[in-house]
Amino acid sequence: MTGMTSTSRPLLNRRLAEFGTTIFAEMSALALRTGSINLGQGFPDTDGPEEVREAAVRALRDGRGNQYPPGPGVPELRTAVAAHQEWRYGLSYDPDTEVLVTAGATEAIAAALLALLEPGDEVIAFEPYYDSYAACIAMAGGTRVPVTLRPGEESRDGVAHRRFRLDLDELRAAVTDRTRLLLINTPHNPTGTVLTREELTAIAELAVERDLLVVTDEVYEHLVFDDAEHLPLATFPGMRERTVTIGSAGKTFSFTGWKVGWVTAPSALVTAVRSAKQFLTYVSSGPFQYAVAEALALPDGYFAAFREDMLAKRDLLATGLTEAGFEVFKPAGTYFITTDIRPLGETDGFAFCRALPERAGVVAIPNAVFYDHREAGAPFVRFAFCKQTTVLEEAVRRLKTLA
Repeated sequence: MTGMTSTSRPLLNRRLAEFGTTIFAEMSALALRTGSINLGQGFPDTDGPEEVREAAVRALRDGRGNQYPPGPGVPELRTAVAAHQEWRYGLSYDPDTEVLVTAGATEAIAAALLALLEPGDEVIAFEPYYDSYAACIAMAGGTRVPVTLRPGEESRDGVAHRRFRLDLDELRAAVTDRTRLLLINTPHNPTGTVLTREELTAIAELAVERDLLVVTDEVYEHLVFDDAEHLPLATFPGMRERTVTIGSAGKTFSFTGWKVGWVTAPSALVTAVRSAKQFLTYVSSGPFQYAVAEALALPDGYFAAFREDMLAKRDLLATGLTEAGFEVFKPAGTYFITTDIRPLGETDGFAFCRALPERAGVVAIPNAVFYDHREAGAPFVRFAFCKQTTVLEEAVRRLKTLA
């Protein structure tokens, strides 16, 4: 047959055999087909600051970045990233040797895992986890070891909130002689959990005790709410020298299509990650790197206003979901809300999300796709609130028909 292979071996290598079309592609197509409001995929429906967009236009017109930028990233952005880490967290990094610009945080995660893992190395990650984690661990030949975050309660601003919590004893028990790396995400997608100082202290002590490397995905660092605080793991004793910290412009400045991310780490770790990264994209996003450098230097007022805007949207959607009959886990960070559908008489998140567009004209994502233990995530569904207020108000109006 023309165009068909004659081999009987599967075309897709076995490391990736479990990964088909992402749920995001499926649900976004469903949103288009049904004319539904898409609260599934986490991208804003408005652009970020006009001055940042104009900085990109200026870079294009001035011919900056239209050809290959330097492999580690343009010096202006590396300097801005280092200044951001120093200003925000007191973390000092050399922009020439300890900062690496990547094609978004996803490439940073992939390059870090490809660089730091040998086949058979175990990687501990908190489930539910961003779906690229599992794929990147698989591509690197590692073995993923999930530690499950489970529903519990915490007090924020004197108010009890339902929260997905880390069991530190379970984490300690998951570490074996084969464990190479902890893959940490805080603020956490999809649950909205922000790891506390006590939790991060315990993680740091465990990493030092067992001599583990740590990759921390901190792309939602500027989206923390109530009295939650983002604390980079690299600031804890013994952690700077073993931690690869990942950041991103997409989530903070609402330019997700630019795909500008970065790594900060000691030079030896950055050199290792760059060795893998250079054979992935090599370089990317030339003119946008200059714009992001300017964005990172925006005054505190921008970051405060951005957070307040998202907080108002969180509360709007959380209230609407509660009134529609969901149990709501009000997030301490990110721009996602996880809900429990069992109060609606439902137990299967996949079936619920596939039916929701026809029932209510809204698209969400079943959290089970972020779990190895699918049964643990079965009744949970994620909604994104990084949308225009009018869009969220209409989504809430539609969802109330479920009550």
